[in-house]
Amino acid sequence: MKLRGQVAVVTGAGRGIGRAIAEEQAREGAKVALLARTASEIGSLAEAIAGAGGIARAYVVDIVDWAAVDAVFQAIERDLGPASLLTNNAGSFGAIGPIWEVDPETWWRDIEVNVRGTFNCCRAILPKMLARRAGRIINLTGGGTATSFPNGSGYATSKAGLLRLTECIADQVRDGGVGVFAMDPGLVRTAMTQYQLDSQAGRTHLPNMPQLFERGVNVPPALAARLSVEIGSGRFDRLAGRMLMAARGDQDLTDADIDTIVRNDLRSLRVNGMPPERPATGR
Repeated sequence: MKLRGQVAVVTGAGRGIGRAIAEEQAREGAKVALLARTASEIGSLAEAIAGAGGIARAYVVDIVDWAAVDAVFQAIERDLGPASLLTNNAGSFGAIGPIWEVDPETWWRDIEVNVRGTFNCCRAILPKMLARRAGRIINLTGGGTATSFPNGSGYATSKAGLLRLTECIADQVRDGGVGVFAMDPGLVRTAMTQYQLDSQAGRTHLPNMPQLFERGVNVPPALAARLSVEIGSGRFDRLAGRMLMAARGDQDLTDADIDTIVRNDLRSLRVNGMPPERPATGR
């Protein structure tokens, strides 16, 4: 078991990609803390994991609420032990359409959940990881991370921001025994993508979504789950600060592949043709 002895935290664990990740991490021996806002979903998942011989506890929390997040991570350590793996999977994509049409509060909610929620969870766990000089964090990216997504600007802005946040934290903790990674699960059929398919805004502004699924572009969530285990095992520690992609089969990357990514500074948020900047001094 690749995660035996680890305590893993998964946000947005009640369904979809988060559920698959939590189940796979539990199968690989981790004790899993399941975080979400819907008690019934994570409660039933905790029971299912226990029924399969694993260990899981459910924690209801809104990750945008810093005080609640801080309290939950303290409870996880009391209940399960020090967390060594955090997967920031919880996400929001409610604002669909041109920015002059979408509701400003919905657009901002996407930013808050995806960026502030991830920040809160990283902020809560990093002091303990750094004190133990051990731990790994996985931040899920998605559509719009590296390309324009005009009618999903809130989601795209947040996901591009998460890749930069991942790079920043990875550089901050590089000598502290902690690795931070971005992971793109690919286009997975979830409640989020179903909303894009069914809502009036989605049908109007994301007309290519049904075509993608009709062409079979539907990545199994098991690929992201498997990749999360490989990251948690330490196999990809040399790629800290970079993005791994489930749909490309990155769970099977070889040492030679990793060498190429590092040597060519790939899987990062860069401006083509621009030389690397010196670290900012605050001015």
